[in-house]
This record gives sequence, C-alpha cells and structure tokens, in this order.
Amino acid sequence: MVDLYTPQAIWGRELKHYRKAAGLTQSQLAEKIHFSESLISGVETGQIPASPEFADACDAVLNTGGALRRLLDWRKGQALPTWFGKWKDTEQEATTLRIYEPMVMPGLLQTEAYAHALLGNDAATAARLARQEILTRENPAPPTLRCVIDELALHRLVGSPEIVREQLEHLTAIADSQISVQVVPRGCVRTGILAGFAIATLEGGIEVAYLDTAIRGLTTSDRDDVAAAVTQFEAIRIEALPLGMSIDLIKRTAEERWT
Repeated sequence: MVDLYTPQAIWGRELKHYRKAAGLTQSQLAEKIHFSESLISGVETGQIPASPEFADACDAVLNTGGALRRLLDWRKGQALPTWFGKWKDTEQEATTLRIYEPMVMPGLLQTEAYAHALLGNDAATAARLARQEILTRENPAPPTLRCVIDELALHRLVGSPEIVREQLEHLTAIADSQISVQVVPRGCVRTGILAGFAIATLEGGIEVAYLDTAIRGLTTSDRDDVAAAVTQFEAIRIEALPLGMSIDLIKRTAEERWT
C-alpha cells in the first residue's frame, strides 16, 4: 500500500488537481504530453516517481506556471531514497550483517570524505554516517558485520588519493572481532555477480536480503531470493583472503598506490 503522505504521493495528488482543473481525463492528458496513461495513473497514485521531463510537459499543457517542476524540489533535500527505507530499518534490527561490494567500500564502513565524494550531497552523506551508529551502540548490542570486497575497490579513485588512503586506513583500524573485512584478490572471476548485496540476520534467525540493481535497491524476505544470496556470499567468501592477509593487502595498497 502506498503511503498517502510521502512527498511523492502528495506530488501525484497535485498533478491530479491540476489535471482535473483543466478538465482533462488521464487519457486526454496522456495524448497531449505524449506520456502513457498508465504512467500518469501511477504518478497520481504515488506509485511511480515523476521525472523532471514529465513535470515540464504537464506544466506546459496544464498552464501551472511551472508549479509542478518546482514541487520536485523536495527531492533535493531527500537524504535517502524512499526505496532504501525498508533496508535501513532492517539494518537497525539485525544481529548479523553480511555484505559484498565489488566496486566501492561498504556504506557502513565509509569515511565522511569518501561517502561525500560518492554521494556529492551533504544530507545524503549525513544519513549514511548516521547508519553507522549501529556499529557503536550499546543497547541493543551492535550487529556482527562481515564484509567482503573485491580488490578492485581498493584501487578505485574516489574523490582524491588522500580520500582513498584515509578510507583504507579506516578499514584497517576498525577491523576487529565484531567487524571483519576480507578481500577477494584480482583474478578470481564470479560469473553473473556485477552488483553488491547484503544479508541481514534478525532475532529468531529470520533473514532478509538487499540486492542492488541498476535502477534501485530491492529488499526481500523471499525464501528463495535470500537462500540464493546466502549461497552467493559464501561462495565469494571462500575465494577471499583470510582476515589477516586482507588487512595486510589493504595496508600495502594504501602505502604503495595512494601515497
């Protein structure tokens, strides 16, 4: 069910108001702006986000004076995408987190400078850092975090060499019995795994998976999806270097590549 009071849903109702004020049906508006009727319906009910191009087309036909495009400004202050909220709540409840990242550092282990270089947004950076508070909380106890990253992520320039070096030094400093980081060395090929994913274990042994896609992240508790994610994670972890060797590789990369 769509939350009626999200900014996205409110924007959809504003579109519906202007459309009806202009005396147009969804079908008639679709014909005039050259977007599908199903898209208009999805936007008006808050199920589909409006693009700037869509807003501009509606403004022009409905004579709103640009109101709909201006109303999209709510996105500029959005710290986290709406679809990420479910996973954020899951992180808060997890007793164990297993994370695989092939391209960049896991969000829960990113420094402020590294996160900002990736996100380019103060609000989004602050929200990412706030998520990391679960690792230092006292009650409930922090989750056990098991991260596996590809060696490629150690060599990827994010922001500046200084930012990457600080990030790698942070990884070596934070690793302990609660937080582990293992590196899959270059040359280990895993067919079909092109994006990161995570698995949360909750009280009672319930497991939930988060899967990155090209468009958005997906949070799922489907038994088959979660089982497939667990199988993939364990297959990747087997190929990774042990913790001590991984930390040595991270230190060596920081000194040799990013100094």
